[in-house]
Amino acid sequence: MSMDKNKELSTTQTPPPKKTGLLKQLFGNRNELDIYTEEQVQSPWRTVLRTFRSNKVSMSALIVFLIIVLIVFIGPLIRPVDLGYAEVTQVNLGPSREYMAVPDELLKDLNKMENGRSFGVGINNSGKVFIWGDTRITNRVNIRNVPDDLPPLVDIAVGDDHVLGLTKDGSLVAWGNDRQRQSRIPWELEDVEVVQIDANYQTSGILDAQGNTYLFGNVKNMDYVEFHEWQGKIKKIALSVDALVGLTNEGKIVYFGRQTNSYSRVPEGTFTDIAAASKAFAAVRDDGEIVVWGNLSYRGEGRVPEHESPAVQVEGGRYHFTARLEDGSVIAWGENTYKQSDVPAALNGKNVTYLSSNYYQNYAITDNNELVSWGLKGYLLGSDDLGRDIFIRLLNGGRMTITIGAVAVLIATFIGIVIGGLSGYFGGTLDLVLQRFSEVVASLPFLPFAMILNVIIGNTLSPSQRVYLMMVVLGLLSWTGLQRLVRAQVFSVREQEFVVAAKAMGIREGNIVFRHIIPNVISVIIVSTTLSFASSMLTESSLSFLGFGVQPPIPTWGNMLFGSNNSVVIQTFWWRWVFTSIILSITVISVNLIGDGLRDAIDPKSQER
Repeated sequence: MSMDKNKELSTTQTPPPKKTGLLKQLFGNRNELDIYTEEQVQSPWRTVLRTFRSNKVSMSALIVFLIIVLIVFIGPLIRPVDLGYAEVTQVNLGPSREYMAVPDELLKDLNKMENGRSFGVGINNSGKVFIWGDTRITNRVNIRNVPDDLPPLVDIAVGDDHVLGLTKDGSLVAWGNDRQRQSRIPWELEDVEVVQIDANYQTSGILDAQGNTYLFGNVKNMDYVEFHEWQGKIKKIALSVDALVGLTNEGKIVYFGRQTNSYSRVPEGTFTDIAAASKAFAAVRDDGEIVVWGNLSYRGEGRVPEHESPAVQVEGGRYHFTARLEDGSVIAWGENTYKQSDVPAALNGKNVTYLSSNYYQNYAITDNNELVSWGLKGYLLGSDDLGRDIFIRLLNGGRMTITIGAVAVLIATFIGIVIGGLSGYFGGTLDLVLQRFSEVVASLPFLPFAMILNVIIGNTLSPSQRVYLMMVVLGLLSWTGLQRLVRAQVFSVREQEFVVAAKAMGIREGNIVFRHIIPNVISVIIVSTTLSFASSMLTESSLSFLGFGVQPPIPTWGNMLFGSNNSVVIQTFWWRWVFTSIILSITVISVNLIGDGLRDAIDPKSQER
């Protein structure tokens, strides 16, 4: 009988509880809630989290904000900003990724192709002209607007904003920007038999059949002697932005200027090819050695890589050179901002039969008619008034704006909690003094005071120090609202039982305030801080927009907009302000929506049972 009773008891015993993980212990498992779900007691933060997650608008805003934060903090590690970079040929270029979009039809019967600052021009063996890329120079000048009844061309030369062409009968045609007369053929060249043409920044160069050179365009910036002693003995020319170098019939290099400078110190020996970059020249000796001279800058134009095979051709870009070697391989060196000096792995083991380099673009065609191009494909969001990539500055500027806003909010939150907590707990004279001080700070006109303080102190600081000044100024002037909120919350909590118990236990009053009372009002502080974060970003952007915040070249979203506050930019170069305005607006709206969602989740009165 006892055995049956024990068996019956054993069958009615409750099975041991299943082991649960830490996350389930903290947040529970919705599927495990029994029929008394409504009556189960949940932790306040678990309820807040559940309510916030049910708010689709706030959750979407949180996801968007986190994506923006990840992009602007990880992006600069991949694409850092060069604070000293500026390039006159890349100024105010619109969004495009078509700088090297060579038409397939041209590759089937290629004769020659070159690149300007943001466009490419090529001709086939039939003399037909092909144009690609961002061809708009001004509102009235477009490279696609070729001259009417353009005859077939046998050669082309592309400058910064103009194109020079040579017809089959040896005559010249030109189109594009004519502000410096670089695309206006001089009348004295109408009867000249031209054999070579060249173009660079605002200038055009000509070599006739008798070995004479001619220049037209912005020749005032050129050190050029028209009646040079080597006129009539030249077989090839190379044109930089301010100098002309020729290769004589005997293979000697000569400089067509009168000044003694880095250009005039031409290398000795016999050469087979020459090329020009912006302010440097390169030449190939008859033994295949490459020699570089001129104004060699930090960009590395003079650092020719080692090569076993002799060079047979050299080409010059804006600040880099490329060379084709006897074995069909290609080398490149010089500035590498847009990877124009990184020869693609696709050319490894290939036999290159055609090579062209101009500005920041390179084209190589192999013996099986395969095109490999590398360099600047364009700007995703355009370029600014100094030729800087807006996308890169947007990434780095976002990191700076968000960091300034976050640090300023942390400073303001610390001050607000300390003053509000002490004032609300102790009251009396301390409360009176702290509140009067808070009213003095709150009565200061924020933007004018920040401007004055920035002007007085900021002029003696470096750009990086001004960033720290901006953080401190924003933090010191934006804590008054939070301290009033904390003071009111502490007033309502300080008479509760747990505070009385803490006093009875002899706990120090400072610990009571900051270890017991403040944690009980932390939810209100979080909401206020979140909303203040958005305000701090807007305030920083406003000060920078007005010219009193972080100064260029350090980018922030505010000073990026500051460079666009004129009617010409707003109407003509829309990309300089549209993208910055959009990302700033999305970020601020997202933070505000997150704050609203937290406020609704924390406030029990907003919950509907």
